[in-house]
Amino acid sequence: MADTDKNQTNKADKAEQKTAQNVKKPLWRRLLKYGLILGAVGTVSVGVLIVWAIIYYGRDLPDYRQLAQYEPAVVTRVHAGDGSLLTEYARKPRVFVPINAVPDQLIHAFLSAEDKNFYEHNGLDYMGMVRGNIRNVANVIQGRPLQGGSTITQQVARTFLLTLDQKLDRKIKEMILTLRIERAFSKDHILELYLNEINFGNRSYGVAAAAQNYFNKALNELTVAQMAYLAALPKAPHNYHPIRHKERAVGRRNWVLSRMNLLGYITDEEYQEALKEDLVMATETDQARFEAAHFEEEVRRRVGRMYGTKQLYEGGLSVRTSLEPRLQAIAERTLRDGLVAYDRRHGWRGPISNIVISNGWVDALKEINRPLGYAEWQLAAVQEVRADGAVIGLKDGSYGFIPFEEIKWARAWREGETLGPSVKDPAQVLSVGNVIAVEKIKGDAVALTSFFSEDGQPVGDVAPFALRQIPAIEGALVAMDPHTGRVLAMVGGFDYDASQYNRAVQAERQPGSAFKPFVYAAALDKGFTPASLVLDAPFVIDQGDGQGKWKPRNSSNKFYGPSTLRFGLERSKNLMTIRLAQHLGMPTVLKYADKFGIGENMEPTLASSLGASEVTLLELTGAYSMLVNGGKQIKPSLIDRIQDRRGRTIYKHDERQCVECTIQWERTTNEPEIPDDREQILDPLTAYQMVSMLEGVVQNGTGRKIRVLGKPLAGKTGTTNDATDAWFVGFSADLAVGVFTGFDRPRSLGRFEEGSSVAVPIFRDFMRDALKGEPGVPFRMPSGIRLVRIDAKTGQPATMGDEDVILEAFKPGTEPRVGQYAVLDGSLENGKTKSTIRKGTGGIY
Repeated sequence: MADTDKNQTNKADKAEQKTAQNVKKPLWRRLLKYGLILGAVGTVSVGVLIVWAIIYYGRDLPDYRQLAQYEPAVVTRVHAGDGSLLTEYARKPRVFVPINAVPDQLIHAFLSAEDKNFYEHNGLDYMGMVRGNIRNVANVIQGRPLQGGSTITQQVARTFLLTLDQKLDRKIKEMILTLRIERAFSKDHILELYLNEINFGNRSYGVAAAAQNYFNKALNELTVAQMAYLAALPKAPHNYHPIRHKERAVGRRNWVLSRMNLLGYITDEEYQEALKEDLVMATETDQARFEAAHFEEEVRRRVGRMYGTKQLYEGGLSVRTSLEPRLQAIAERTLRDGLVAYDRRHGWRGPISNIVISNGWVDALKEINRPLGYAEWQLAAVQEVRADGAVIGLKDGSYGFIPFEEIKWARAWREGETLGPSVKDPAQVLSVGNVIAVEKIKGDAVALTSFFSEDGQPVGDVAPFALRQIPAIEGALVAMDPHTGRVLAMVGGFDYDASQYNRAVQAERQPGSAFKPFVYAAALDKGFTPASLVLDAPFVIDQGDGQGKWKPRNSSNKFYGPSTLRFGLERSKNLMTIRLAQHLGMPTVLKYADKFGIGENMEPTLASSLGASEVTLLELTGAYSMLVNGGKQIKPSLIDRIQDRRGRTIYKHDERQCVECTIQWERTTNEPEIPDDREQILDPLTAYQMVSMLEGVVQNGTGRKIRVLGKPLAGKTGTTNDATDAWFVGFSADLAVGVFTGFDRPRSLGRFEEGSSVAVPIFRDFMRDALKGEPGVPFRMPSGIRLVRIDAKTGQPATMGDEDVILEAFKPGTEPRVGQYAVLDGSLENGKTKSTIRKGTGGIY
């Protein structure tokens, strides 16, 4: 009984103790307990959620490994032969620069502005994300746009691999890709991707392009303030434009400078100095660029054919062309002046438009678009016509004066290429309200004290202007190195903006007499000499099939009987050329045309010997180059070299191998000899004979307007039927130049107009400026040529008392002998042209 009571007592004590313990346990311990339990569950749940998110959102993510072979779309640059920038081709103007070429201070600027802990975090700045989310809560409340707290690595992931949508799933994908990118690539590689890809506005992709477009500087030339400004742009480039939003841009730049100072990248002194620097954007005129529009377009077409459009606009090619800026400027000026000079000879076609001269004349003038043509010309409205000239008003509201001397050329144009009477009064040409093209000229200011502006004030002194008219005629000019084929200058028309059609390479026109030298070259190779006699007399041939008889004639309608080949070429005798071609056979003529690269469109008819086939100016200039260079084949080229984005040469025009160039200087001091691998397509002796005869064209023939230059020059005019096209192609010893003129819709150039009056002056003016200050270089004579004194008319050896004596070039064994000569009379015997040997001392027959 006692034991039972004892057991009950023990049980009661234990229950009492347990109850006491439960009562005494504090609340915080219970909360801690439950908190730990919930934390553990939450941690597991978050872990599971993260794993699920990684698995779910990571399934279809872009392959980040492609960033290892990052090749962005980079701008292709085209340079002139002297390195001047001609143009750029790009869909996104970007210049790639490796990270080791980026100045440290510029990197510091970007880190200060975008991600100060870039080199410390693993791609995600968690504290930055927390701060950003807190700011965004306030932004949502205040209705402001959300701000990002992305690291540079996150921006790389978003820019390269994702979209810019502000969505939760995109943010999750971005974080996943960021972690993967950080594990796969170095920090420097990630920063290199960032600096070369982001958009800086102003058509600038990548930091190098931004430095050029905003400041016209290389990265290592930027000031600290300019670096800070570039670092400020990625956030919102259009909001910080240095001209449209300068105050806002300066404020953002200064904030970046303050961050650089706070982080210790610049000293207080550098900080204060940078704050004082003005934010000035470079203009296009600050950039060293030379424009040659027709040339540039042809280069673009050729590079596109060689490597494709994608490579042209995204491949980052460096194209070094053959263009010589000095010669290009001369070519553009002389061609335009020559076309204007022709146009003036054919009269005034009237004003561009008419307006009413009242208080609103300036607005009325502004509504009229300036016709495309000469960029330096302006539109003007005639305000008053006087006996000594005309008062004009310009679009800016200012005034000018056209002296009568600059008006009297404008004789009225009449149908049929005839001109009205000479201008004796400006009123014959201009009326009040006429809208005309004018150009400001040099000269003393003109006092207009008796002319009053709209507000009733005397105008006073104004600048002189000249009356201008955009020519209806077009033309082209090509200048080439005859030894290499490098095109040094090319102009394809009066103005590229008015017409992008390149008449130097796209227009296939008949060269007329400019083709004759290649018929004569074939004759010289077949036994003729410059002193050989060919009959200059009427020529008739039955064309068959009811087509009637073909009766070609000389342009002068005169006949000179048996004449030397030199005379026939100098005076451009059609009938002599036809007899030569008939004797040689047109297959032979075509063979020579093919050798010189101008036979593609040629038909085997006698008319083709007079230039009835079609060629381009570039092809014909290249053919003449092969005459002056000694008969060596060349191929006209606009491109010297092309390099890819890594600087590797992938194309070069000069493919010769220079083995000796690899020999070290210590082994030999001799200048290396580069082999000449040009094909010899014409006997050098024949080539020199042709050059000598073409020099005679300049001295005594259709190109004699050129001889005033007093330098060794040669060439040949060309005029087609009805003077539809006019040509002159010629050369000095080291420069070949071709000129073409004509209307785009072929029609006659007019009475008395031909190659000697339209094309020759352009060639002369070009050569005058191109060779200015240089000594005249004689044409190079190959060994073997025999110079013999002959009578220029008969081709016989000169004797005492002969007046017209010249030194003629002969091949060995072909020198003329007294009393023996051959006359090609063009008569047929057994289907062949007769060449009769005659002997005697007097007369031809």
